[in-house]
Parts: sequence; structure tokens; C-alpha cells
Amino acid sequence: MKEKNYNLELIRMISFIFVIVIHVSNYYCRAYGDITIGEYSFSLLLNLLARISVPCFFMITGALLLGRQESLHKHAKRIFRFLIVLLVWSVIYMIWNAVYMEDPYQIKDLLYKPVEQHLWYLYAMIPIYLVLPFFQVMCKGMNLRMERAFLVVITAAVLFNYISTFFDEKMYYSVPMVGDRIYSYYVFIGYYIYKYRKHVMKGKMIPAGIFVVCMALNYGLTYAATLQDGEHYERLLEYGNPLLALAAAMAFLMLVRLKKSEFNPSEQAKKWIDRFCGCSFGIYLIHIMFLDVYKRNIKPETFSAWIMIPVVSVGLVLLSFGCVWLIRKTKTGRKIM
Repeated sequence: MKEKNYNLELIRMISFIFVIVIHVSNYYCRAYGDITIGEYSFSLLLNLLARISVPCFFMITGALLLGRQESLHKHAKRIFRFLIVLLVWSVIYMIWNAVYMEDPYQIKDLLYKPVEQHLWYLYAMIPIYLVLPFFQVMCKGMNLRMERAFLVVITAAVLFNYISTFFDEKMYYSVPMVGDRIYSYYVFIGYYIYKYRKHVMKGKMIPAGIFVVCMALNYGLTYAATLQDGEHYERLLEYGNPLLALAAAMAFLMLVRLKKSEFNPSEQAKKWIDRFCGCSFGIYLIHIMFLDVYKRNIKPETFSAWIMIPVVSVGLVLLSFGCVWLIRKTKTGRKIM
């Protein structure tokens, strides 16, 4: 059995914590006007920094899977598992939203939009898994020159796709393997960075500098647009934003090169990382329920965002982890989380 790469596991653990930070800070960002400017500035900063998490999840997939060649049977099992998880959690949230949130969902819409917004990740991953065996063969057959050429082509497509959204337009025919979204792009970027991690932008200063510049630009532009519109501006927080994509790639590069790409925590730390990462998917799926309870009972202006975003984020991580850890003790629980 291949030994785990703890650089990637560290990225996974940071990312699922950051996903929760996104959802908590979003609640406060969208309360612009009801909370103070200082609280909004803090919420936006955490929201933006945490946004690297979702691209990193896709990049981990690319780093772990694109360099392999697996049987079609294994691919089929992976897709089937994701379909089961999607169906089960769609039903769970259908019931949850109808009973607790009083927001009924039409089952006929299941193919077209998620029952709960955060389930979009499953809708994105299933098509990627469908083409993954062909993507793997393609990557296996490419040399460095071809990989760079492919990277240039799909980067141009991603830039065009994002810019065209500001004009309510899109490509007549999207580039195959990339489509009109950025998620497959992140998968390839993860593969490319991981494969050439010791050669891409050597040193720490350049990736760190690019990360800081991208984040600062995105923060400034979002803040300015929010002030101008009089409400929280979310367009630049989308995962298709090239500034966010570049920042996420730099963060991934820096973490995958941590300790010269040989991050090796103590045996005790490994146990906790393994435990948390083993529950990360379930934490992602379940934490929205606890957040819904919080949002229904506490308005964003009630308590300071400076205190509540860190406290609620940590609380949701621990509460969700506890629930998932217990559920995964059962055979059925392991299949749906």
C-alpha cells in the first residue's frame, strides 16, 4: 500500500476547516449594512482567504488521481459511491429543509440544482469522475512540452470564460475536458503542480508574493464594489476568478513543498490528521445543518463578527467531527460519508 503524502493530507485538513469558515463568514458578509464596517472588513478577509480551500480540494484530486492508471471497475465504484452519497444527502436535506427550514424542494429539480447549495461540489465531481479514466490516459501519454501546451490552452479558456460572464456571454462551444466551468482546470493544475513541485517557481518568496498580491487585489476590488453597490459584492469571490485561482495554486504549491515536500508529523499528529481527514467529507456534508440552526436563532448583528466567526467556525468543526466520527462507526455511515 502506497504511503500517505502528509503534505496533501495537511492541505485537505486545512481546506475542510476553511470551507466552514467560508460559510460562517458569508453569513456576516451578506449582512453588510447591519454590521459595522470593521466587522464586514474582517468577515470579508476571512471569507476571501478561506476561498482557496475549494480549489485545493479539486487540486488534491488531480495530484492523487491524474498520475495513475486505474481499472474501469475502480472508476465505476468511485462514481457509484458519489451517486449514493448525493442521493442520500439530497433526501436528508430535502427532509431537513421541508421540516426545519420550511423551504420545500421539488424532487424533479434534482438533476438540475442541488437541494442544499453546498452539495454543488458533488454535482461538479461526478462529471469529472466520469471522464477521469480518459483524463488519466491523456496525462500518462503527454510529455512536459505537451503538458505545458495543454496548460496554456486551458488557462486561456478559463480566462475567456470568466471575463465573458461579465458580458452575460459564453463560448459557443466550450473546450473539451474543461467545459464552461473551472473545476477540471483545478484538477489538472493540482496534477501539474504536484508532479513538478520541485521545479515550479523554486523558493518561497515568489509564490508567497503572488499569493499576497492576488489576495490584496481581490480584497480591494471586492471591498470597493461593495461600497459602491451598497451591498456585499460576491462576483469576485467566485471560484472562476483568475485571481483566486492563481492564489489557490500558489497556496497549494507552498504547502505541497512544505518541509521540502516531505512533511512528516509525529506519530500522534499523524493519528489526528488521519482521523480528521477521514471525517472531512462527512464534515463537509453535515455542518450546514448546525449552521442553519445557528442562523435561525442568532442574527449577525447580535454579537460581534470578530468573536463569532472564529468561535462558530471552531464549534461547527468540532460538533460536525464528533457526529461524523460516531456515524462512521457503522458500515452504513462509512458508505454515505
